[in-house]
Parts: sequence; structure tokens; C-alpha cells
Amino acid sequence: MLNNKLRAFEGTILTGVVAAALIAMLPLSASYAGDKDMERTITVSATGTAEAEPDQARITSGVATEAPAARDALTANSEAMNKVISALKTKGIDAKDIQTASFNVEPVMDYSKDGQPPTLRGYRVSNQVVVIVRDLGNLGTVLDDLVSAGANQIQGLAFEVSKAETLKDDARKDAIANALRRAKLLATAAGAEVGQVLQISEETTPDAPVVFAAPRFAKAQAASVPVERGTSTLEARVTTTWALK
Repeated sequence: MLNNKLRAFEGTILTGVVAAALIAMLPLSASYAGDKDMERTITVSATGTAEAEPDQARITSGVATEAPAARDALTANSEAMNKVISALKTKGIDAKDIQTASFNVEPVMDYSKDGQPPTLRGYRVSNQVVVIVRDLGNLGTVLDDLVSAGANQIQGLAFEVSKAETLKDDARKDAIANALRRAKLLATAAGAEVGQVLQISEETTPDAPVVFAAPRFAKAQAASVPVERGTSTLEARVTTTWALK
């Protein structure tokens, strides 16, 4: 008789525990289902482009001089650079568009082929400036004048779009349109529809200038240097998330 009552009591406890567990699972199941519904999204990355004509150029140029003594090399270099900067200003280049980029003083060594220790031949001083040319019609003449004034180093020439950030707006619109087109294509293939936009982010990277390597000139040319500005491609990349219906 006592054993039967104990078995009945244990059965009641077990039934209660199972029922409580089931009740506790119901809200979790409902919450999980809600989370699954919120996961119905689609994320797409796309790129848009816009064409723009460069309206300014950036030149890296300077003078390198050598002499047996560092002081003599520095003096010669300073005199040559003053002539170069003066020539640039004479051509209408504003002082704010001329900026020193690098200045170096280094020993120049002679290395023997017979295994002897290197010997000091002298010193080399180099001074380089970055020049912004805002009138591209004058660019060829500026390059020629640089060499004529004594510049014996021209490290590069880069064409730039001064208002690239504003002109890139068309590329941004193109990127969004491409992202939406791709999202609709993928959603339709999966049997869904694109709903409202949930998030938009843009990758921000500096635009690479159109760079042309320039030779090291030994002397000035008879005519101004021919240059072609071409066309720059501005690019925008976006990542967008839409809800799926």
C-alpha cells in the first residue's frame, strides 16, 4: 500500500517537471521563430563609376648635386633650387602650390672590384618639391621650364580631379542602382521579393591619381613637353542590406 502511494507521488512529480519544461520552451521557440523571420535579408556589394576630366596636375621634381664636400654640395643645390622655384613662380605657380617633399644629404662611395674597402668620393644633396599645376594648358611649358631652370629630377606626374568628391556622387548613384538590380535578381531566383532598405555603407578609399612616369632630363627640350590629360574614372563601392518579403 505504501509503495503504491510512493509510485503515484513520483509519477505526479515527473509529470509536473515535464509540463514545466514544455511551458518554458514555448516562449523560446516563439522567440527563435521571430529571430528566424528577422534574418530574411539580402546583402549586396556593388560598384559604380563616373568619368571626369582631370583639371590639375601634381609634379614631383627637384635637384640633385654632388661635390667633394657636403657644404659645397649643399650650396650648389640651394642655388639651383632657388632658380627652379623662381622659374615656377614666374610661370604663375602660386607659392601655396609649391611644397618641399624631401631633402637628403648622403655620402657617395666608390666601390672597388678588387675587394678593397669603399672610399668616400663626396656627398650628394637632393631637394625635391611637389608642384600643383592648376592650368593644364600650361603644363608642358612648366615641365620644360623646370628642366631649363636646373631641375635634373622629375620623379612623376599625376593628373587629378580637384572636385572628385562632388563628381563622385554620380558613381554613388550608379553603385546603388547596381546593388538593387543585383539584389532583385538574387531574390527573384530564391522566390522572394526585395523590401525596404535596412543599411547602406560605402567603402571610402582615396582615388588613385592618373600617374605618368617622367624621365630624368639631362637638358631642356626645344619645345614644351607634350602631355595628354586623358580621362579619370571615379569609382564608388557600396554594401547594402534589404529586407526580404
